[in-house]
Amino acid sequence: MTHTASPDDNSALAPAGELKRGVLGTGGLVFMVVAAAAPLTVMAGVAPLGLMIGGVGAPLAYLAAGAVLVIFAVAFTRMTRFVSGGGAFYAYIAKGLGSGWGLAAALLALVSYNTLQIGVYGLFAAQTRATLADLFGIDVPWPVIAVVAIALVLMIAWMGIDVGAKVLGVLLILESGILVLMAVGIFTSGGASGVDGASFTPAAAFNPGMGAVLAFAFAAFMGFESTALYRREARDPSRTIPRATYFAVGFMALFYCVIVWSVVVGFGSDKVVGAASENVAGLFFAATETYVGPWAATLMRLLVISSVYASQIAFHNAITRYTHALAQDGVLPAWIGEVHPRHGSPFRASVVQTVLAVVVIGGFALAGADPITGLLLWVNTPGVVGIVVLQALTAISCAVYFLRRNKAASTPVALTAAVASAVLLAGATYILISNVALLTNAPASVNVVLVGLVPATLLVGGVLAVWLRTRRPETYARVGKGSTVQEVAA
Repeated sequence: MTHTASPDDNSALAPAGELKRGVLGTGGLVFMVVAAAAPLTVMAGVAPLGLMIGGVGAPLAYLAAGAVLVIFAVAFTRMTRFVSGGGAFYAYIAKGLGSGWGLAAALLALVSYNTLQIGVYGLFAAQTRATLADLFGIDVPWPVIAVVAIALVLMIAWMGIDVGAKVLGVLLILESGILVLMAVGIFTSGGASGVDGASFTPAAAFNPGMGAVLAFAFAAFMGFESTALYRREARDPSRTIPRATYFAVGFMALFYCVIVWSVVVGFGSDKVVGAASENVAGLFFAATETYVGPWAATLMRLLVISSVYASQIAFHNAITRYTHALAQDGVLPAWIGEVHPRHGSPFRASVVQTVLAVVVIGGFALAGADPITGLLLWVNTPGVVGIVVLQALTAISCAVYFLRRNKAASTPVALTAAVASAVLLAGATYILISNVALLTNAPASVNVVLVGLVPATLLVGGVLAVWLRTRRPETYARVGKGSTVQEVAA
């Protein structure tokens, strides 16, 4: 029997149910990371904008972002073996910077993933509505499509992480396959004017617009945290998490780079910027129709929808794992972190997140907002900024942990990687915020509010941490440690 605990109710400290353990190997973790990034959506929806703004050097931005995250991964995976909590970045930050920062990071993660997941329902609804209209002549209101998608995401999440991983795996293979097919068609035919390396020249790399493209590139790796987020459900996490992290980041960096380069070759390095400017939304569909065939372009439209759906499942799972971790730590009521007795999924957290999504989307629908310019762009922006800030804080936490908390855990390579990635991710945060207008297409006053949600959330988390330290010290001491508190041997 469960109940909602009051602030002073010590039963809130009772651990929530355990997640289903040992169901995810390296492959399952990779699927979770890459699906959160939604490769086809990133390519078809965002890459053309990158080409329009940054020119032919856009492929390099994905390599640069991937390289920064690989450096970060060296420190991140080294620290993984010493972190027992299940909240990923939240647990790492609490371990290195203390429970106060950890709790603030946990709230920021919840807000960020919720805004990412809820905002993307706008993209899903808009793309599905357009596809239904184009292919079948059916006009369905976008809020109806969004609510159906919410229900389908809840259904998969309720059935458990092993089912979710299988669904994501199938969708990921299909969406990656159509992009590979397009690239092969372009390269084997020689493209518009032959295969060239214009995208990899110094002039392309230092194009003034490349700073803005870096903002898009870092946003394409939103699923980076997932490997550690599912540590409780991973088989042999000390091995699978590092392997999955390196493989996922390496795959995404190379894949994004090659696919965008193929489009440059397909239209010609001297014409692709103009083509992107004239047809941002349809650039990849046009390339696929030209070099593979109309059937492939139609299939790509359908797979864009499945790509967004895959990212929704992955983001929903991330939210529920954070909620479960906070419930185990006693910050949230224990009932919200309980797992399904048969499927082993945090089903109550799934229901709460689903209700929140319905309320937010209902509000935008009643206000007559556009699903793209309103729901997607405005709601997503705090999430994108928040995740990059969390990455920077985690890198700082790794450096502090190696220097002050546990010098024996440090290695020269891990410490160097932690410091370097902290500097690089701080720079990425600055670049992202400086170019936030490109993500929102909103007035400066709106952008201030959207970006301001990130420090405001951290501040609220800090205030809550001070309150817990004073009123519920047992709960405060458990922040980031989960139901079991132990130091894992190196």
